[in-house]
Amino acid sequence: MGVKMKNIVIGSGPAGRLGSLELGKLGEEVILIEKNHIAGTCLNEGCMVICALTDISKFIDTNKKFNEYGFVKSQVEFSYEKIVEKITETQEVLRKLNQMENESFGNEVIYGEASIEYNEVKVNNESFEYDNLLIATGARPFIPDIKGSEYGLTNKDILKIDDVPEKLNIIGGGIIAAEIANIYSTLGSEVNIFARSSFLKELSPKTKKYVLEKIMSDVNIYENTNIAEAFEDKVLTEEGDELEGTPFFATGRTPNSEIAEGIVELNDDKSIKVNEMMKTSVDNIYAAGDVTGGYQLTPVARKEGITAARNMAGYGNKMTYECIPQTLSLNTEVSFVENEKSQCSDDDKATIAIPGIAGPSAFWNILIEKTGFTEVEFDKAKNKINRISHISPSSVSDVAYLSYLMRMDYDLDDYSEFIEIHPSTDTNYKIIKNMWL
Repeated sequence: MGVKMKNIVIGSGPAGRLGSLELGKLGEEVILIEKNHIAGTCLNEGCMVICALTDISKFIDTNKKFNEYGFVKSQVEFSYEKIVEKITETQEVLRKLNQMENESFGNEVIYGEASIEYNEVKVNNESFEYDNLLIATGARPFIPDIKGSEYGLTNKDILKIDDVPEKLNIIGGGIIAAEIANIYSTLGSEVNIFARSSFLKELSPKTKKYVLEKIMSDVNIYENTNIAEAFEDKVLTEEGDELEGTPFFATGRTPNSEIAEGIVELNDDKSIKVNEMMKTSVDNIYAAGDVTGGYQLTPVARKEGITAARNMAGYGNKMTYECIPQTLSLNTEVSFVENEKSQCSDDDKATIAIPGIAGPSAFWNILIEKTGFTEVEFDKAKNKINRISHISPSSVSDVAYLSYLMRMDYDLDDYSEFIEIHPSTDTNYKIIKNMWL
């Protein structure tokens, strides 16, 4: 018989880490088990790595622009090896802080690979019985069934490569593909993107057009193109075209649900099936984050982990998915949110789109006509916002706040009380206050 524990959390990514923190705050007994590094994909292989490299690409892009204007004379030389070294150092600092934060609430953190058997969890040759279990084991890159796929890099390899590839072939047409392309094209790679269908289907047509023409103009985009075979230094399309360059797979993610097979019910895509309380088919087993499928977003995973924790502690809580803001981290951020519950008819739709305005990080883009772009779709009959697409240096925070107002079901008239901070690059307030009301 194993040691008795009230709550066990497997996986310390955004869902598991925030779930265990919430349990600790509620005075619950918790063991958090992590196979590798605390904070999961986000810190160690995903969002934070992309953010760190995008900071470098933005600096290079700005330096190039200032040189072209003639008031700065400097050439940027960088060491990819040194960048990776400093990212790794920063990750180590954040891992320690994340562990200290969890332990500050009395939670025990154990490193090792866990397995689930009946009503107990085994790790490092120890067995722990539990009252409640939260599975937050995340997801990993999906590798398509392509001959030579073993030659392809993924986001897990970004901090392992020695230098910026001279040529890079990115297979995939979503947000991850675009972010990787933006980074390495700015760092000097010749980049091709191969999208099986359309590239960046998440964006509205006008927003996508701006991205392709103003932000990613150096990247070659091949839509409706499949890769037949990958090699170490090239790819072969199904049409028979060979293109030189290291293959990189950005083809989605697959859940790490093997630990739960035969224990809880899985969906057809092998993600763990949960209800709105994040409960699985077994009463005292919960799941949260990427392992459950759905939105593959850190803020959503955090919210799911907290929802699961509250239910595990006996505080009824339900997860909702409405007006989820998303962003595309490029040299200028592209953010968007949509009200999925909108039933607006075509006759009642009104769309207004205007260029971005000058402000912090945008003033020097006026001369090259790259200040950004904003598009807002309204429901005229209900006086509501259906969708916002926003390209500006402030889009991440702008759209996050506006998504909250959309979730709270505010009328357009309510936005008239909004007071922006000046100077700002946010054109949302200008559209809503001055062009509509």
